[in-house]
Amino acid sequence: MAEQQVMIEYQIVARGVHDPRVLEALRTVPRHQFVPPEYVDDAYDDRPLEIGFGQTISQPYIVAYMTELLAPLPQHRVLEIGTGSGYQAAVLAELVAQVYSVEIIPELGTAAQERLKRLGYENVQVRIADGWLGWPERAPFDRILVTAAVSQIPPPLLEQLRPGGRLVMPLGRPFGSQYLVLAEKSPAGNITTRTALPVRFVSCTRAQ
Repeated sequence: MAEQQVMIEYQIVARGVHDPRVLEALRTVPRHQFVPPEYVDDAYDDRPLEIGFGQTISQPYIVAYMTELLAPLPQHRVLEIGTGSGYQAAVLAELVAQVYSVEIIPELGTAAQERLKRLGYENVQVRIADGWLGWPERAPFDRILVTAAVSQIPPPLLEQLRPGGRLVMPLGRPFGSQYLVLAEKSPAGNITTRTALPVRFVSCTRAQ
């Protein structure tokens, strides 16, 4: 699809994402299948799109940037918090052995699971639950990616991250500054963090 190739070259590569595996994943995953019908014509624009329930599908550049920062390898098991439409999970599924994705909104999680299965992503499992708590039964994870903003890294996610692993997520206030953060766990279990770029994500929803 011409629009998809334009997205890759002018929205992603031109802005500094160069990992060939990540770019190939973005070329492979049909983003138009992950947006509501009224937004199909906008699927390859470099902007977030509404998917209902106050949630969005992230802009393609941010998906590519976060995925490259995560540095996923073919043998990895990845935890994603915030399934949304399932697009980020599909991109990860092109790159790793297994993706475990947690979504707190049942309607979104169910629809994403069905969509991913229909598109042939058998290496993705979706769970309806509070993402702050991770997925302890499937831990440890080589990589963790969070697609909603919170004020601090959830301790359960750091506990479920394998030594040597990486976690990428937005940190910040709902209507204030947010920054993408990379956290790395050393072989000894120590956590180091560094800030990447400013972002704007929906806030993490917690179970009542």
